[in-house]
Amino acid sequence: MHLFQTDDDSPMRLPAFRLYVGALVLGTLAIQIQTVTIAWQVFEITKANHANAALALGAVGLAEVIPFVSSVLFAGHVADKNNRRFIACTSLTVMLLLSLLLFLPSLIATSWLKLCLLYGVVIGGGLARSFLTTARQAMIAEILQRSQIPSAVRWRNTLFELSSVIGPGFAGLLIWLNGEYLAYSVSSILFIAALLNNLSIKTSHELQSRQPEPILQSLRTGIHFMLSQRAMLGAFTLDLFAVLFGGAVALLPIFAEMLNVGPLGFGLLRAATSCGAVIMSIFLLFRPSFQHVGRSLYGSFAIFGLCIIGFGLSIQIANALGLSLQAAFIFSFLFLFISGAADAVNVIIRQTILQTSVPPEMMGRVSAVTAVFIGCSNELGMAESGLAARLLGTVNSVVFGGLAVFGVMGIVHWRFPEISRLEKFH
Repeated sequence: MHLFQTDDDSPMRLPAFRLYVGALVLGTLAIQIQTVTIAWQVFEITKANHANAALALGAVGLAEVIPFVSSVLFAGHVADKNNRRFIACTSLTVMLLLSLLLFLPSLIATSWLKLCLLYGVVIGGGLARSFLTTARQAMIAEILQRSQIPSAVRWRNTLFELSSVIGPGFAGLLIWLNGEYLAYSVSSILFIAALLNNLSIKTSHELQSRQPEPILQSLRTGIHFMLSQRAMLGAFTLDLFAVLFGGAVALLPIFAEMLNVGPLGFGLLRAATSCGAVIMSIFLLFRPSFQHVGRSLYGSFAIFGLCIIGFGLSIQIANALGLSLQAAFIFSFLFLFISGAADAVNVIIRQTILQTSVPPEMMGRVSAVTAVFIGCSNELGMAESGLAARLLGTVNSVVFGGLAVFGVMGIVHWRFPEISRLEKFH
């Protein structure tokens, strides 16, 4: 029996969906390799002072989230009024051109000019990614029937996480083998492959709204719909603040140096959360749909918070047990691995609620609103991590973030009691 054997109604039987997830995987690999390599290069330039390095690494997230959040609502409006495949292809083309600029730092002698170029590429990538994210999220409704979407969300999340597992580790290996520019070369090739895959997708029907509508009114419609869906709003709010405080990705280069594992170990730490997520996602492919959605969502965040605390204290735990830094690295990897598995549960729950609750012709705008939540939690969380590390110290900032997850859960449970009563997807 094949591991991924599909039934007659599986979305993987459709060529358009296979091309869709192929483009997703290739594009995600390219972005992951590029992001990890830029973070490592920024750290190499600023590592003489760990406090400054933490701020510089946090600023990478800030440089991406500001243009992303600033433009994503407009991008959602564009996705609902124009050809979504064309938007995705244009975005990938822009990201490819930006990736070619990353070869220029070798010609620049001044460190601050190199940093300016790296941050400039991140800013441009954040802008392009806002259009790519909303168009790609909305495209799935043009490829599949409504009944196939819950299964498609699981397949998409599994393959996304799989590429997120391979990407960081592969980036670390490429940097270790031949430096940053080998990694940038592979990233550019993957962007080209993703673009070709996207160009080959043939949608079965178009669901963009052709009704003329002022942009502000269009955006208000999407925001109002999101606010009216209490369970969905609460779930994305919980994720926003939990990941905002509990994320530790921006500080991984510092932890890699503290653990004395170099660029390859850094890549493995970056891959750990996605490795756990992909194992969990594969498991969820073959289990029945969630019967207690609300409780599963809260449980996944509780495990996530505990693992972030454990990751921050990995070296101290190893020291208390009389073990070496190698053991501390294993503890760090395992805590990140389990946190990724827990995160996969809440990602699938939130995305299934989104895809099964939103009318297809509004998917671009509502996806844009949810993308603001996700973008703020991930990239703004990197900036928060850098600032907290500067104020509290690297280890203390991570432990504080893990504890903050439980405070966020309590507040969200108080403000959105609908989540705990959510039993099944509609």
